[in-house]
Amino acid sequence: MTTAPGPTPAAPRETPEAPRAGDFPLIFERSKPGRRAAHPPKPDGESLQALLGAEHLRAAPPKLPEVSELELVRHYTGLAHRQMSIDGNFYPLGSCTMKYNPKVNEEAAKLFAELHPYADPDAVQGALELLYNLQRDLAEITGMDAVTLQPAAGAHGELTGILMIRAFHEHRGEGATRRVVIVPDSAHGTNPATATMVGYEVKEVPTAESGEVDLAAFRAALGPEVAAVMLTNPNTLGIFETNILEIARAAHEVGALLYYDGANANAIVGRARPGDMGFDVVHLNLHKTFTTPHGGGGPGTGPVGVKAHLRDFLPTPIIKKVATPEGERFDVDVDLPHSVGRMRSFYGNFGNLVRAYTYIRALGREGLRGVSSAAVLNANYLRVKLREAGFKIAFDRVNMHEFVAQPPAGVKTLDVAKALLDYGMHPMTVYFPLIVREAMMIEPTETESLETLDAFAAALADILRRAQEDPDALPNAPYTTPVRRLDEVKAARKPVLRYTP
Repeated sequence: MTTAPGPTPAAPRETPEAPRAGDFPLIFERSKPGRRAAHPPKPDGESLQALLGAEHLRAAPPKLPEVSELELVRHYTGLAHRQMSIDGNFYPLGSCTMKYNPKVNEEAAKLFAELHPYADPDAVQGALELLYNLQRDLAEITGMDAVTLQPAAGAHGELTGILMIRAFHEHRGEGATRRVVIVPDSAHGTNPATATMVGYEVKEVPTAESGEVDLAAFRAALGPEVAAVMLTNPNTLGIFETNILEIARAAHEVGALLYYDGANANAIVGRARPGDMGFDVVHLNLHKTFTTPHGGGGPGTGPVGVKAHLRDFLPTPIIKKVATPEGERFDVDVDLPHSVGRMRSFYGNFGNLVRAYTYIRALGREGLRGVSSAAVLNANYLRVKLREAGFKIAFDRVNMHEFVAQPPAGVKTLDVAKALLDYGMHPMTVYFPLIVREAMMIEPTETESLETLDAFAAALADILRRAQEDPDALPNAPYTTPVRRLDEVKAARKPVLRYTP
């Protein structure tokens, strides 16, 4: 747990009045004819028609807002200040790992901004060396033998991994018989979705009272038809699967492969390795475990690591080091005998790979161990504070980087989440995992201070007090945000994404 000063949320306003959405005009509504933010030079001498060709010119100017540069800057600066963001607000989204990302990683990514993805490998040896080193670092961190950097997100990594598992079984002549993938009932929704996309039948196993996979039910689900078992460890309840070695042994005994969903890897990074637990395939969410701001659509990065028996099934290209008469050089390997093919253009989401490499090198082995230590300590501190405040903890045992809480009977989780906005905090993940009633999934992350954790616990305690004193207080929250409680069904079904005068 860090001890640097953190933000102290203001108490919610007592007034029910809130600004209307229309109080902040759209950039189009600020438009005044003739105003310009930029004045490109006019051609000297020849006309635009002569220079570019009449067929390349618009018949009419585009309908862009006409504002000055200052108006433009003030508009978007003001808009940014109205948003919840990790740079301005506590963001305890369980399973999403919305932590602060050091700006130095952004600076490192900028160094490569001018590289062209079609550049000849001889001209970008430094970039290839970085990718090669990152492959090795991730293999070491996960305990795997080979890594692809191609997948563009965690779910994309899942797809890559399950495609390799299918190709592996087909290569062994078992593709037609192994048609089942086992997932726990607490799994991320992407797990069954990915298995289904690849053509597998999904078999779900229940969670035991301990919060771990029900071992007896798991054993009963195994058989020669099982192609893979997909597990998150620690799982989405924030519980480490202590029977993981037994699970791996049982899966391998029936010829199934074990897939590791790395969404929660920041709880174990530097301390435990999926490869040592018996997993055959691993994906990591570099934007969660290491660095890169995410949420709102990315960008993400989901490298996949495999044990040696799956190396030849990796997508290409893989970055390799080769010996030459002049010394060593780095090149791309596109010649793997059983490759599932290319999963993404070029070499993956290169900017994010640079950020992750910078993060790993800046922290080093001990720094990464410190990350997981702080993530786990912060989560357990909050778990106890919320229990003392009157919330129920779904599986009240020492947890990892996140935990699941529940409000007392009569108080809805959605109302608690909306009320948090009035305290200047982003809500936690709600109603997930699905197996917990009124679930509040909380992940404080390793980057938050003791003061921020205390402020969050105090805010939740105050919200609970208000709910118990006045049953009408929370259903009307938030009171102070630019937009009050939305019609979420209408927002999802009939989104307004385009400005119409």
